Amino acid sequence: MGIGKMGLSHLSILRQHPDVQSVAMCDSSGFVLDVLGKYTGLTSYRDYDRMLREEPLDGVVIATPTKAHFPMVRSAIEHGVNVFCEKPLTLSANQSMELAELARRSGLRTQVGYHNRFVAAFAEAKRLLELGAIGEVKHALAEAYGPVVLRAKASTWRGRRAEGGGALYDYAAHPLDLLTWYLGEPSAVSGTVLGNIFSVETEDEVYATLHYPKASAQLSVNWSDESYRKMSTKITLTGTLGRITVDRQECQVYLREQAICPSGYQHGWNVRYTTDLTDQVWFYVRGEEYSAELDYFVRSVAGNLRAGEPAERNSFTSAAVTDRVIERLVGDAALPTTPVSGPVALPGPRRQQEPASRVRQLRSRMQDRWQRRRQTA
Repeated sequence: MGIGKMGLSHLSILRQHPDVQSVAMCDSSGFVLDVLGKYTGLTSYRDYDRMLREEPLDGVVIATPTKAHFPMVRSAIEHGVNVFCEKPLTLSANQSMELAELARRSGLRTQVGYHNRFVAAFAEAKRLLELGAIGEVKHALAEAYGPVVLRAKASTWRGRRAEGGGALYDYAAHPLDLLTWYLGEPSAVSGTVLGNIFSVETEDEVYATLHYPKASAQLSVNWSDESYRKMSTKITLTGTLGRITVDRQECQVYLREQAICPSGYQHGWNVRYTTDLTDQVWFYVRGEEYSAELDYFVRSVAGNLRAGEPAERNSFTSAAVTDRVIERLVGDAALPTTPVSGPVALPGPRRQQEPASRVRQLRSRMQDRWQRRRQTA
């Protein structure tokens, strides 16, 4: 459901999956359906509920604007269909938790498209944290930059926060989801800035502080940064025994002498490249992680998970936690700021003495020494 950029990616991957038969597609654009129907042979629908009624589906992929997720996901669950939904799950933490509870009661498999959890380098960082390799995490820096919005342009749903657009929902959700995966849900947020650069109806940059019981994290996101060729997500985790810096390409790890090194690691600097950590996929579109996440969903629905694999990854329950954090950031950004009423005297370095004053002090010390020497003689 939804044949935009992500919908096309998911469709192309699933049509090549050896254990999947793609049978139907749904979109509001008749032109898109006509073109794809001609070359794919899939049954086309413009009415989502009709597709759920008429097609005997095992699973559905929902890749529409976020505003439409809640009613579509709920309808799929009510029809007994397993759901893969693009991120974020909904625009309301309460709605996300409601869907998670509906899915739990139904026993259906659910998954949300936070693909970074299927990037091998990010997964390696998670494994090292669970092993306690860098000790107790004290601070994290979560960053995402890219050249998405570089000029004022005609508004689409991505430029309207009420429909799920903007740098917070569409960009910052990824590093926030990684933070909740690594550190859990923060106890508080503060200092949130949702700034405009080119967009009119939503934000292009997001900055905030997240507070945890024994750690803090800084969020820094800007999707109007033309110094980046494409989206770049990076997490830095600083602990009592070392540090991890991880992005899609590699996992850099520094371990102090006091750290107990995991197998394959040593004290000092270590680098693990995602190409060495990543399992091969049957079909590549944009990145192995997109195929890996859909393959997990398919095997989860079919009951073919491998030994040792978690029973749930990127479930509605975990996505609801990320949605709660997003909602708290929106609320924090709306709080009034306290203006400074007057000049504030900040502590500064001790004033240097004037040269004449230093000369008088030196002369006085020399006279004192001369008097003491005369008395001794």
